[in-house]
Amino acid sequence: MNQLSVLLFGASGFVGKHARAALAADPRIATLTCPPRARHDLVDGDLASLSDLVREVRPDVVVNCTGRLNGTGLDLLEANTLVTARLIEAVAAAVPGARLVRLGSAAEYGVVEHGVSVTEDHPCEPVSEYGTTHLAATRLLQRAATAGQVDGVTLRVFNPIGAGLHRDNLLGRAAMLIRDALRRDGPAGVPGQVAFGQLGAYRDFVDVRDVASAVLAAVTAPEPGAGVVNVASGRAVTSREAVRRLAEAAGYTGPIGEHGTGPARSAAVNWIRADIGRAEAVLGWVPTHELSESVKAIWVALDAADGR
Repeated sequence: MNQLSVLLFGASGFVGKHARAALAADPRIATLTCPPRARHDLVDGDLASLSDLVREVRPDVVVNCTGRLNGTGLDLLEANTLVTARLIEAVAAAVPGARLVRLGSAAEYGVVEHGVSVTEDHPCEPVSEYGTTHLAATRLLQRAATAGQVDGVTLRVFNPIGAGLHRDNLLGRAAMLIRDALRRDGPAGVPGQVAFGQLGAYRDFVDVRDVASAVLAAVTAPEPGAGVVNVASGRAVTSREAVRRLAEAAGYTGPIGEHGTGPARSAAVNWIRADIGRAEAVLGWVPTHELSESVKAIWVALDAADGR
């Protein structure tokens, strides 16, 4: 595929803005359209207006980088599942057979045996409403692809981190807590304590720049039928280790407390690590950033935003 027209939703979000930069810089992308919410809101907008937008742009590829992490079951259903259903309908009606790329989640897998590198054909038994709504969206896209309505690709993203990470994510919240602790030094310059839920769970953290390059790879892949593809680092570390590395990047030497539990969408999952062989085989994609680079990027971006 070359000289592609791409319609990207969610270009102002955490992953979306990095995907936008990667797509805009690639010479294979002839036109990149990034409609703001004022033009069309995927959650609140109706199918007719979405279809009109897709018909107007006539893209070769539609990319959806929107989604919701928290909220009620209905909130998550609307943002993660129903949005996908509308996009399938709109693309199938306006540009039948065009590629539709969406971001899924490792939460679709649910509990995985410790030490296992999970592949895309591993049974999916999500343990949260968040994971369930993403899995439903993945299944809808798979069915539409099988029926020939769209060329569907779900990038099953594990734990994306990097510059601009929101506080809804562990390391985004950690960066803000560490910043605040450094600002309120105690006696003899000792920084105040930061505290989290339990940090013993293993996670597969992937740099958002690598996620963006996976989006680009999915958009430009010459062959159809990529299906579901894990996007991850292929390594598992404890959340404790990730927070410790972030603290080192920030120059924080104070205590790091742990109590309570983690977020409901992942608290029951103590281990997750991806097998990323399929991503290389079907998309030619491999991650290139180390965890130390990713956590440093989180801190540098927060520091710059504070004007320090």
